[in-house]
Amino acid sequence: MTMTPAADTVTTAAALALGDDALVLSHRLGEWAGHAPVLEEEVALANIALDLLGQARVLLSMAGDEDELAFLREERAFRNLQLVEQPNGDFAHTIARQLYFSVYQHLLYDRLAAGDGPFAPLAGKAVKEAAYHRDHAEQWTLRLGDGTEESHARMQRAVDALWRFTGEMFQPVEGIDGIDWPGLESAWREAVEDVLVRATLTVPDGPRSGAWKAGAGRQGLHTEPFGRMLAEMQHLHRSHPGATW
Repeated sequence: MTMTPAADTVTTAAALALGDDALVLSHRLGEWAGHAPVLEEEVALANIALDLLGQARVLLSMAGDEDELAFLREERAFRNLQLVEQPNGDFAHTIARQLYFSVYQHLLYDRLAAGDGPFAPLAGKAVKEAAYHRDHAEQWTLRLGDGTEESHARMQRAVDALWRFTGEMFQPVEGIDGIDWPGLESAWREAVEDVLVRATLTVPDGPRSGAWKAGAGRQGLHTEPFGRMLAEMQHLHRSHPGATW
């Protein structure tokens, strides 16, 4: 799927927000290549990363040149959620991040696909991918949470650690119209809490925003690990400007 750059700045800003989410999480998942716990997960995580990268390319192309936006912007110019930039940690940490984000993305894209806005064509295709990402995360949450004593403890630590980044997902994004954000958040909480309970995990009771106000990532304020990740992601392109395969 190819898209032409959006004519208005509001749609461009929204495309950057959604595109940066997909791009950054794709890179984080790609970091598992060669390090996944089993071969099957090596393939699964790579496939999810490629799905997200495809989404990112379409969305960034709505805002301008996708390569320039991915590789030449500075840290403060990225508008992704702080959740997706969090380091992989152990496998449980990655799965908790996937659970929180994939449920959100699946619910959001399902609503966008039902509308007639500029993101409906992408959402109509990507919602099927998001459904797979969500199912993958849910199944692993159940497997780890209701598994051994060690896997349960690791999964509980992961869901607790990332809980504070989830509030930002439901701050309204200018340019994404027709979304009932409180209703989306309510549906997300119901779905996530159901999975956690079935996985014999305790639903975190802490705040769902960190030291910075929820929405900071959308404003270009990122956590410390993001700068290091971005330097690695952009290194080749910046080292060999204009190079082609």
